[in-house]
Amino acid sequence: MNLSVIIPCFNEEKTISKIIEKVKKNIKENDEIIVIDDFSNDKTRNILDSELKESINHLIFNEKNFGKGFSIKKGIEKAKNEIILIQDADLE
Repeated sequence: MNLSVIIPCFNEEKTISKIIEKVKKNIKENDEIIVIDDFSNDKTRNILDSELKESINHLIFNEKNFGKGFSIKKGIEKAKNEIILIQDADLE
């Protein structure tokens, strides 16, 4: 069975690279990473769209801050695998 890892984030410029790296190291080739940025107003969006773009299967940018629940729902809608895991971007 394949895994979809959903990572909702908001203003996580200090941790987003590290969490993507950790997730990438612990998933299989057919698993997917879905990141939903909830209208961050720090450098998170720039980091995701430049440095991390190749490490993410699906990158969603909310057009305004809708909250974590909305972002998770968007990620679930995009997920294609049987198992879904939600991973906070703040390393928790």
